This record gives sequence, structure tokens and C-alpha cells, in this order.
Amino acid sequence: MNFNPRHAGMDMDMGSSADSSGHSSMMAMVFQTQTATPLYSDAWTPRGAGAYAGTCIFLIVLSVIARLLVALRATQEARWLDRDTNRRYVAARGRVPLAEAVAHDPDAKTMVLSANGVEESVVVVAARKEAAAMARPWRFSVDPVRALLDTTIVGVGYLLMLAVMTMNVGYFMSVLGGVFLGSLAVGRFGGHMDH
Repeated sequence: MNFNPRHAGMDMDMGSSADSSGHSSMMAMVFQTQTATPLYSDAWTPRGAGAYAGTCIFLIVLSVIARLLVALRATQEARWLDRDTNRRYVAARGRVPLAEAVAHDPDAKTMVLSANGVEESVVVVAARKEAAAMARPWRFSVDPVRALLDTTIVGVGYLLMLAVMTMNVGYFMSVLGGVFLGSLAVGRFGGHMDH
């Protein structure tokens, strides 16, 4: 089968080369095991088994860093949310005192706190789920850090994607191994890696 278009009896070569059997030669997207596979540039082409192993170790570490960054972002988001929902407000004249507002809060639960034999009555108020879903105001102390984290996570993700796109089995397995190790270490802290 020839992929070169023919129109009105004329051979219109569209820039693709044909081999001796008349088939168009296209880059085959198959996994390969060549150790001399360039990574990110021609200058980074492993020339031996040791250099190839070093490149694979680099990809494992980069994948672990990617998972660490995702976990860091999820942890930081939880901290920011806690800080936003636990803000202290100044009581204003004519307003209901905090103790009275808490006593009438439907989410408040009266409990007894015991430490070293001393009991104290406390009221526990859980953060409302609506607070987590609400859009929070832009803050100079939060949003630039969030943007920097997101940019770093995406940049590292694209570097890993480019390594996988070399179709080198060792590079692919290194990325998967690093994601596994990173998830094993910090996956419990939440956050999902975008693919």
C-alpha cells in the first residue's frame, strides 16, 4: 500500500520517502531497548551500561520528586484551608458573643476532655464542608506559592512525559518505578498526579 497521494495520473510526492517495496517509511511507535537512547538532548545520550543506569536512576529520582511535589501541594492546600477556616475575628459591639454562637451551632458537640485526671467540658465545632468548597480570596501569602508549586509540578511532569515518549523500556520502567516508590512513601498525604 502506497501512502503517496495520486491525483489525475500524476505522482504527488508529499515529502515522505518510500522504501524499496513502495511503502512509506514512518517512525514506528514501538518500545525499544537500546541503551544509547537520547534523553532531552543529543548531548544526554548514554554511551555505556553505567551511563544508562545513571539515566534510569535519575528518572526514578525525578519521578519520586514529582510525587513529593504533589503530596506537598495537597498538604499545603490542607494547611491553607485550615488557616482560612480557623481565622480569628474581633468581636464587634452588638454581635452575639462567640461562646453563645458556638452553643447554638448545630455542628457543635459537647464533650468532656480528660488529661492527667483533670476533666474539662469543651465544645467541639467541626469545620463546615461548605467552607472547603467556597472560593477563597486571593492572598499574597498563598497564591504565588500555589502558582509556583503548580508550575514546578507541571514542568517535572512534562520532563517525565518526554522520557516516556522516547519509547525506551528502561526509561519507561524507571518512571513507573519512581512513581511507585514516591506513592509508597508519601501517597497517604493525598493529592492525585495529573497524567
